[in-house]
Amino acid sequence: MQKVLPPDFFDRSTNTVARELIGKFLVRKVGSKMVALMITETEAYDGAPDLGSHSARGRTARTEVLFGAPGVWYVYLIYGLHEMLNIVTKRAGAAVLIRGVEGFESPGKLTKNLAIGRDLNKKPAQRKEGLWIEDRGVKVSPKDIEKTPRIGIAYAGEWAHKPWRFVLRRNAKARDIVI
Repeated sequence: MQKVLPPDFFDRSTNTVARELIGKFLVRKVGSKMVALMITETEAYDGAPDLGSHSARGRTARTEVLFGAPGVWYVYLIYGLHEMLNIVTKRAGAAVLIRGVEGFESPGKLTKNLAIGRDLNKKPAQRKEGLWIEDRGVKVSPKDIEKTPRIGIAYAGEWAHKPWRFVLRRNAKARDIVI
């Protein structure tokens, strides 16, 4: 079963979307090449009240996409080096950062190796754009998902300690979690 996740999948609580993306597949098509990798790590950024979220500083040209339709990519450059891949969710200003997939356990390596750039910013997560997320029938038990504080947002004060990072436990392998 390969089903592209529709916009209504993302039109829900940011934490629910972040948790349920674990075990889904990020699919990238560039030219005739297509790569599908299971998502293994995400972080939820819950909109304007969340001081870890870009939208906490208000609407800007850069963050306008966060206030739009769910299921749209938010791609931005960090430290002048790495593109970060996020998907917009229901709450105004909220998104989920895709932190890792099988084989690439950092968001910068993920975007570099899958040729993901800001040209995808504001585009829907659909096949026609060349980047989308699929449900391929993998079921992940809640016990196989570790919840931890988010990484690299100490500036967000108490918001930095929220357990909104979701990671597939290292001992859980795709073949072990398929039902």
